[in-house]
Formats: sequence, C-alpha cells, structure tokens
Amino acid sequence: MKGSLWVAVACLATLGATDAHASDRSWDKASSIVRNAVVVSALGVPAVQGDWTGSLEAGASVGAAFGAVEGLKRLFPETRPDGSNDKSFPSGHTASAFAAAASLQNRYGWEVGLPAQIAAAFVGVARVKARKHHWYDVVAGAALGEASGFLITSRRDDRVKVFPWGDGGGGGLGLAMRF
Repeated sequence: MKGSLWVAVACLATLGATDAHASDRSWDKASSIVRNAVVVSALGVPAVQGDWTGSLEAGASVGAAFGAVEGLKRLFPETRPDGSNDKSFPSGHTASAFAAAASLQNRYGWEVGLPAQIAAAFVGVARVKARKHHWYDVVAGAALGEASGFLITSRRDDRVKVFPWGDGGGGGLGLAMRF
C-alpha cells in the first residue's frame, strides 16, 4: 500500500469517528482494529518482500514492548478511567502500535513509517476516548513502543546505522554511514 493511501485511510478513520457519533465502545473497537492493522503490517511488509530479518525484528520489537508493558502494569497498578480494572498504566495497545510503527520506520524509512506513526497516534487517541487510559498511560506506552521499535529493528540499508550510546557523563544517538 502506498504511503499516501495509508495517510488517507488514517485521516478518514479519525474524521469518521467524532465524539457526536462514537461511543466509548466504538473507540475501543477502532483502537483494536487499527493496532492490529499496524502490527500485521510490521510483520507482513517484510515477509512479502522476503525480508525475514525485518519480520523477526518487528516481532521482537512488539514482543519487547508487550513484556515491558505487562511488567509495568504489575509494578504500578492504576485504575482505568472507566473503572473496569487496575491495569491502566501503561497502554498496551499504544505500545504495540508504536513498536510496530517504529519498526517499519526504522527498517524502511519515513515513506512507510509516517503513515504507520499516524495510525499508531490514532490508537493512542482512541484509547483515551474509549476511557481505557489516561493521557499519560498512552504517552508512556508510545515511548515504550518507540524505544523497542528503534532499538531492536535495524535499518534495511546497512550503509546507514543509527545506534544508542551512553556512558557515565550522558548518552545519545550515534550515526554511522558507509560510502
């Protein structure tokens, strides 16, 4: 699917579900559908291209985000806005969506990553609208997902590498290029 088509689909999804027409249940269902679509895309796009390393890294990114979310939910129980349980922090839907989106962006570039990131952002907004999460649950989930996607997924073009670094005095990102 072309990047511009992804953007159009994401925009239509957000425009079609306004507060006047959408219930908490509708937002919940929409967030699950879009999250699943982004995760399937992160696994499927590399597979269709025969890029099995990309599929494996995307799966590892989503899996790492899921593991971190489950651990944090146990360490920091917080009641959901709808009162259904105490598993609000952080948002697992958002973490999974952003892990998949970051994996696509890091592996294939912004042309594929931008539409996936927009879809992941929709998932975060929808989780708040569904009253399943507070805004900070979604922000924490997005940060976990982005971190796992960018740290685990390698760039398909191995001439350019972005890598994290750290020492006693700080940390950051490094860039290495081969000409």
